[in-house]
Amino acid sequence: MNEYQRICLAHYHEIGLKGHNRATFERRLQKNLEALLVGFPVVTIHRIAGRLCVFLREGTSWEVAKACAQVIGKVPGVARVSCGYKCDRDLDVMCEVARIALGEAGDFTTFKVAARRNHTDFATGSMDMNQIVGASLCEAFPDKIVRMKHPDVTVGVEVVQNATYIYAYSERGVGGLPVGSSGRVVCLLSSGIDSPVALWKMARRGAVCIGVHFSGRPQTSDTSEYLVDEIGHVLEKTGCIARIYTVAFGDIQREIALAVPPALRVIIYRRVMFRVAQEIARCEGALALVTGESLGQVASQTLDNLCCTNDAVDLMVLRPLIGSDKLDIISDAEALGSFAISSQDAPDCCTLFMPRNPETHAKLVDVYAAEEGLPLDQWVCELAQAAEVKDYACPAYKPKKH
Repeated sequence: MNEYQRICLAHYHEIGLKGHNRATFERRLQKNLEALLVGFPVVTIHRIAGRLCVFLREGTSWEVAKACAQVIGKVPGVARVSCGYKCDRDLDVMCEVARIALGEAGDFTTFKVAARRNHTDFATGSMDMNQIVGASLCEAFPDKIVRMKHPDVTVGVEVVQNATYIYAYSERGVGGLPVGSSGRVVCLLSSGIDSPVALWKMARRGAVCIGVHFSGRPQTSDTSEYLVDEIGHVLEKTGCIARIYTVAFGDIQREIALAVPPALRVIIYRRVMFRVAQEIARCEGALALVTGESLGQVASQTLDNLCCTNDAVDLMVLRPLIGSDKLDIISDAEALGSFAISSQDAPDCCTLFMPRNPETHAKLVDVYAAEEGLPLDQWVCELAQAAEVKDYACPAYKPKKH
């Protein structure tokens, strides 16, 4: 056990381009990290030299520090996370700490030193520090090779006003903006692969995301609701979801299936879902709806059909996956950690009363005719009011006062 204090550095990129608003984004990210790292031995989090430094309690093990860094890297707004040490601005001490940090970097063959002096009151410049620390590491690790381009490990040495931060373990983060910096959205959330990824992408753009899940209950089992709850727990680990409304949609679907032409059932289902989601969005103060639709992926996602579903609401409808390939979406779901959950079979409203040949190029005049006589306003009001609510850990979310 060494006596140097362990730290994790949260680097950001896009936040650094925000000009006069930068401090607001930094404070939002800092508050999110403070709330999401409560399970780790964090002493404090400070903003230093264009990044956030997470100070860990004395005696924290490498395994715990690495686990902390891995959580930080998945928090929206963090472009890169590094795990290392804080030490004095003394070259002998810096060399010793660099050796310790590199020793914890795992398997590697090549390395380089990247030193940076943020304050000129430290006499040694960046180039000289590279040479001094690099020579010490070559002596300590004689079987390793210095490589300036694309090394396996880069040892960062950052001299700030009153301290030095040194690290060798560094991983890419999810980037984007901190949750809570871009307003609220309501996301139509199923237990499938696509919609959790769409929600996650909106969270990475700084939006506070509120899910609405349409269950086939009581016409189907509630299995999909349990899977959506599991997905919610995955998302809340990094503060990406605030709450989920569950809407029992099965009986209304049955009534629609009995009243409208089979080919238009899916369009009418979607239009009612959008209306209910819009009603919830208004209660939550959200400014847009979000779906996991991808152009042409299924029958309801042609341009004609998307226009017909959009027509049902006044709110803006955002589709982060509209141009995405299914394999890309699956890759994102695996990175998010939702893919294994979404791959489980669960009957839900999406598979309930499905027609044999759904319309792929619906016309609004036909949709209006199919809806004529349906008690849409009554359904929307009843479904929204009866929705069941579950909250998740989202530091940026405060419920609206009604």
